[in-house]
Amino acid sequence: MADDDGASSIPNSIPPHPSDSSLQKKHASVIERLANRNQTRLENSITRRSESGSSSSSTTSFLVRFSDSKRAIESDLAQCRLTPPEPSQVRSHLDGISASISDLEKLVAETSYFLPSYEVRASLKSISELKQSLEDLNSELLPKKKFSFKNKGTKKDTKSESKDLGLGNAGSMLTNKQQQASYIARDSPGIRDKDGEVLVKNFKGSDVGEFSLSGLSSCEVKLIGSIRALFIHKLRNCKVYTGPVMGSILIDDVEGCTFAMASHQIRIHNAKNSDFYLRVRSRPIIEDSSSVRFAPYCVSYEGIEEDLKDASLGEETGNWENVDDFRWLRAVQSPNWSILAEDERIDTVKISSTAG
Repeated sequence: MADDDGASSIPNSIPPHPSDSSLQKKHASVIERLANRNQTRLENSITRRSESGSSSSSTTSFLVRFSDSKRAIESDLAQCRLTPPEPSQVRSHLDGISASISDLEKLVAETSYFLPSYEVRASLKSISELKQSLEDLNSELLPKKKFSFKNKGTKKDTKSESKDLGLGNAGSMLTNKQQQASYIARDSPGIRDKDGEVLVKNFKGSDVGEFSLSGLSSCEVKLIGSIRALFIHKLRNCKVYTGPVMGSILIDDVEGCTFAMASHQIRIHNAKNSDFYLRVRSRPIIEDSSSVRFAPYCVSYEGIEEDLKDASLGEETGNWENVDDFRWLRAVQSPNWSILAEDERIDTVKISSTAG
């Protein structure tokens, strides 16, 4: 036992080994790193909760505005049906309702980047129903027979009438396809009915809010600077390169085209065999489209980085590849769109204020 006691007292008489101090420092360093990591996680958690609360508040505010506007439009539709305006005022009333629906659609476009996807879908569905109600009311108040006499003129007049139906106001909407394009049929500045031309427009320093491209064939369009909204209708074999659009881009009836554009929201109807190079804050939406391909934005011009930043499009979001096909409800990938292979993508397109 004495030997055991003696043996047990030996470690107390031995001074600490130099390596013990090193181990203690390493241990303290590990503890400090763990504490810092935990503090960082805590701060990130608080930030996420704060952002979530802010997003929730913004969503609530949007829903209130959307609901109020929707009720006002429904009231206008009901009032117009129950107490029809004078024949000379019907068209202006329908135009006013159409403009209200278009403004409601722009509200969704401008706020879609923070809205939950199901709220965007529900809002767009409501807008589609309002458009259908407007088309029904249009058929009641302005039946087709009232326009029939206009088709008995010369061949030139018939062609002109056909163009009016594609680009005119809400009172001219007669078919479902024309109804879908009604948001494009506005009296905004634009480029229309061109063939085989290089078209350049510089918006820097201008106050143009909305711009339209319509009835173009085999054209190359270059838009420099920022605008609030862009409407595109009936393009064939065209190339369109744009700077940032601060609101929405709405596209209908295009085929064999290449688009490079940046926007908060992009909605595409009736597109075939076309490529889209996009930077977008929300998920791109396609409807009734096929053989469309997507890739990241690839436009450059002097001052574009500042323009993109001012439009809150300075950073790539990756949403160009998160496409929603509203006509494809299955869980599997839609066959109507695909990612454009890297070896098939065009190079960065550098545009300037001069044609060529």
